[in-house]
Amino acid sequence: MSYFAAVLARTNDQWCAVEVSLEDCESLADIGDVARDVPGDVRLVLVEQDDEFAALVRVDDADDEARGFLSDGHAADSYPMAALIADDLEAIGEVEVFEDEDAPHVHDSAPFGDADIAEDLGTSAADLLSMCAHEGTLPIDVLVAVCEKAGCGAAFEDVRA
Repeated sequence: MSYFAAVLARTNDQWCAVEVSLEDCESLADIGDVARDVPGDVRLVLVEQDDEFAALVRVDDADDEARGFLSDGHAADSYPMAALIADDLEAIGEVEVFEDEDAPHVHDSAPFGDADIAEDLGTSAADLLSMCAHEGTLPIDVLVAVCEKAGCGAAFEDVRA
């Protein structure tokens, strides 16, 4: 099961995109460090795997902590990359509480993390959550929509090609 990951970085209203490997990452902070390796004022790491989940990780300034968003908490039960991202995030919305201590941990299907992650880039929290909940919308469609609203759609398409 492979995933696609890219860093999109903006400097002076110009976006560049670089495909990256997150194989050595063990936390959201590590993914943030990968983003920091790409020069820019705003850096977004976009991750998609097997049409199952989309993730956005954002780092603005060099000293800022990485912020993240995962489109579907259930993906963290099957995909190590989604689990790595979800481990550092809070579920958004209602979360099921599982009482059986012996049962394996199961994530709620709600998105995890900071739904405001791309608010200043043109995608409101409501729009992001709506796209994630819309039946028939693939995770890659969510990432493409966020990129188009941010003005980096062409850069994202180029790195995916």
